[in-house]
Amino acid sequence: MYPIDFFFRAAEQHPERVALDGPDGQVTYARLAADTRALAAALQDLDPAPQTRVAICAGNSARHILALLAVLASGKVWVPLNYRSTEREIGRILDATAPSIVIMDGVGAPLVPASPARRIDLEDGPADLALAALLARGAGREPVRHALPRDATQAIKFTGGTTGLPKGVMQPYHAWNAGIVNQIASWGLTHEDRYVVSAPITHGTGTYLLPVLAQGGAHLLLDSVTPATITAAFRERGGTLSFMPPTLIYMIMAQPGVSRADFPALRNLIYGGAPMPVEKIERARGFFGPVLGTTYGQTEAPQIVTVLRPADLEAPENRASVGRVTSLSDVAIMDTAGKLLPRGEIGEVVVQGDLVMTGYWRLPEKTAETIVDGWLHTGDTGLIDARGYLFLKDRLRDVIITGGFNIYPVDVENALSAHPAVYECSVFGLPDDKWGEAVHAAVQFHPGAQAGADELKAHVRALLGPVATPKQIHIHDSLPRSSVGKVLKNAVRDAAQKETS
Repeated sequence: MYPIDFFFRAAEQHPERVALDGPDGQVTYARLAADTRALAAALQDLDPAPQTRVAICAGNSARHILALLAVLASGKVWVPLNYRSTEREIGRILDATAPSIVIMDGVGAPLVPASPARRIDLEDGPADLALAALLARGAGREPVRHALPRDATQAIKFTGGTTGLPKGVMQPYHAWNAGIVNQIASWGLTHEDRYVVSAPITHGTGTYLLPVLAQGGAHLLLDSVTPATITAAFRERGGTLSFMPPTLIYMIMAQPGVSRADFPALRNLIYGGAPMPVEKIERARGFFGPVLGTTYGQTEAPQIVTVLRPADLEAPENRASVGRVTSLSDVAIMDTAGKLLPRGEIGEVVVQGDLVMTGYWRLPEKTAETIVDGWLHTGDTGLIDARGYLFLKDRLRDVIITGGFNIYPVDVENALSAHPAVYECSVFGLPDDKWGEAVHAAVQFHPGAQAGADELKAHVRALLGPVATPKQIHIHDSLPRSSVGKVLKNAVRDAAQKETS
């Protein structure tokens, strides 16, 4: 069974139900299934080979969802491109994956550089590659169903880069199938669910798309994503669940005059992408009611290795946890020698089972470092208590999670170091009430050189986009160093913490 089959089976059972409800109107399951098959057949006409890559760079819309479903139905590999990124970063991903087709809309088109790929514009474009023309071309046809194994790649999602190619996580069919089943079981999804699309389809929403459709539910699309439009979708359109980063939850709670009454049908408000402190969990539960939940996962083991349901959060001792392991996966704690540790001891969180990626795209050495003897090394430290609840303690890797997005310090350090005034720098995250973590940078200039903080921020923004741009830059005459001249990141971070406290 392929991931797309969950949707097609639901379309047979619920043909007249609304699958997508947005600014452009409502789309039934029957219509969406017919258009998905038609577009998939047209994509196969453009490139008949299975497992070739199709990249999509678009905002949240019904057409984006249709394009994604068609890519899955065509037996091809989805490469999501974040429209909040930069042309440079998107170009790196396109260079790495060499897609035969790139699909975009008016938001994504300016970010997609010229390439040999066929370009499909979801809004306009050349007549033969316009969406309407492709739907007409494939109307009434069934796409070829290729016999692909369960470890065939369904998506390549990028987690960030260093000085070379970015890391593309190859997510196989079995990881998507396991995720769909676990989302349905964990949140009790039914045909009555109406998912409020607040996170980008390329990120968190992507893992809820098929689980909701598999059960005959609907996705509520917004004309813009703001605390007010999200609240209105729950209040006026019957929203029952959503996934969003903690910072967005805080912004919704901060709206004047908004209360629990504005969320009459809400059953599951799932936070992720960043931790939520216990005191904030208690505040959110007091505001929304007993509907808060979370999951733990990584792009390498997507979204739902563990789950903490609203019922689990009733017990105060669980509120610092990320829940218990879901079906078809194992989670354990390992020491630095590769030995599995008993419950209650702290070590690295490791995962094995159907959710785990098959590897990094064309990076076999990095894959071998990350998956050892079948265990995915997450780079997170934590412990599992006697009841099976996972408690995260710290991250072995330096990834900064800000507003639900992963930022890799080395990327920001490379960008800052490209400024002619910067001699050396260190990038790190500090706790932030709004963003979960905020990107900070400490900078030492070349002798005689100077640059203002705003100039440095603009330099990074131009290279990496706004999310990776440091919120604050700390200037040092000389960065603290070890006896061998290495910058002491902990000392830099501690100094910045004192400066901002």
